[in-house]
Amino acid sequence: MSTVYDADVIVIGSGALGSNAAYELVKQGKSVIILEAGERIPRWKIVDNFRNSSRKGNYNDPYPNEPWARTSYEEGYIENTGSFNFKPGMLKLVGGTTWHWAAACWRYLPNDMKLNTLYGVGRDWPLEYEELEPYYVRAEKALGVAGNNQDDQSGQGGKAFPPRSEPYPMPPEGETYLFKRLKERLSPHGFHFIHEPNARPTLPYDGRPACQGNNNCMPVCPIGTMYSGNVHAEKAEQLGAKLITDATAYKLEKGANNKIVAVHYKSSKGDDVRLSAKYFIVAAHGLETPKLLLISDVANSSDQVGRNLMDHTGMGLQFMADEPLWTGRGPVQQGGIFNWRDGPFRRQHSAIKHAVSNGVPNVPVTKRLLSQGIIGSELDKRITFDTERWVDISTVFEILPHASNTVRPSATKKDALGIPMLTVHYEVDDYVKAARDVAMKDYHQFVSLMGGEVVQDNTGWQNRDHLMGSVIMGSNPKDAVVDKHCRTFDHDNLFLATTGVIPASGVINPTLTGVALSIRLADTIALEL
Repeated sequence: MSTVYDADVIVIGSGALGSNAAYELVKQGKSVIILEAGERIPRWKIVDNFRNSSRKGNYNDPYPNEPWARTSYEEGYIENTGSFNFKPGMLKLVGGTTWHWAAACWRYLPNDMKLNTLYGVGRDWPLEYEELEPYYVRAEKALGVAGNNQDDQSGQGGKAFPPRSEPYPMPPEGETYLFKRLKERLSPHGFHFIHEPNARPTLPYDGRPACQGNNNCMPVCPIGTMYSGNVHAEKAEQLGAKLITDATAYKLEKGANNKIVAVHYKSSKGDDVRLSAKYFIVAAHGLETPKLLLISDVANSSDQVGRNLMDHTGMGLQFMADEPLWTGRGPVQQGGIFNWRDGPFRRQHSAIKHAVSNGVPNVPVTKRLLSQGIIGSELDKRITFDTERWVDISTVFEILPHASNTVRPSATKKDALGIPMLTVHYEVDDYVKAARDVAMKDYHQFVSLMGGEVVQDNTGWQNRDHLMGSVIMGSNPKDAVVDKHCRTFDHDNLFLATTGVIPASGVINPTLTGVALSIRLADTIALEL
């Protein structure tokens, strides 16, 4: 007697990675159920929430924050036991955190994937760049990426790199005045500016309008130009996938031959449901995915689940230049300085990326002036003067995977469904600390060459919301959770669609790579079904 399943594949999480995997599977005729802990909310409501919020700097604030589906800034959601206050900005709703991600779509370099072989630090990926490249192409088409086909993204000022089999789907947007003037004044002194490939279409694309430069990518694109995971969640639904909201997975059930046979979820209405499938994809973010595996007691024969947690821990520089640059016109970020992306120095210290932030600076400028006692008409004049000249550099560093940097289910705190919340232990390593002085020297040059006045050049370590390593990929089941196909070593029908599989962080936003890996794992599952 044959087994009756609820679906061929169940995907846990409806963010960009899970929804792209679901779409690829349903497109190939597979039956798919998507579970989402949060709710579905229309764009207009998020925009309205943002307009009415007094906490404009909290990018999670316009989004649902339920006792059973909390955003990561909610008090108690993450308990930190390390010296660093690890608190990335993660969401729970249909579409996931790509609702407010600013849409950077970088590829890793071939050398990023051979970090240990080339530089003797960290880990290598278990696959080559060439194996992933066709899936980068598919991911760029899925997200609608605009980019510069001529840039040497290694930051060395050479020919177009890394290798591409197809051009970007769209050309890049025009340079903002801020980016143009910084490049004109700093490039002659050896700083290599690189355009940031992004999923903000410069032409109408796949039902999305061309970017209008609203400068509100974070917390929400008001017109739906910027890609968010709900795009492919809806595409999957249109082709027959079933999406269940208010469905928090709390148990993966093991059966014969060490296969996963079911997922159990709870809802805020008191439902406790068991669903069966032939294959399972856990596509929660890089903290929730290891938590689910740990509370289910699955996929952890290596003892690496929830270890090796990495973010692109960073720091920042704010200064006022000697000329108006009009920060805040156009997209919130457009690229940066990549001199330290790759090279033999990675044996001694981490890679470094300096991104040029282009958010409207009125709030930080006004707070600073008020703290100085400036009020009245003088305040109005200074807000205008200072915002014209404001420069904000956001620096990220490459951190290495350390088994001591962990995420665990909380032993003391539970959410409204009785499911453990999170405990994180995270320390900034010496590899990053060794790069700090290098970054500070760059800061001094930036300020000097722009005739600037420093506002802040000692921010301390900052979160960058790029979760990696927590369910690490490798070639050896003794020290890794998944193989190069994102299949767990312990359960051949359990795959992980999360940036948490990434074993070497580099300095680039990992989302495009996560989508490419998710499309690839969907192909693997489809072939086996």
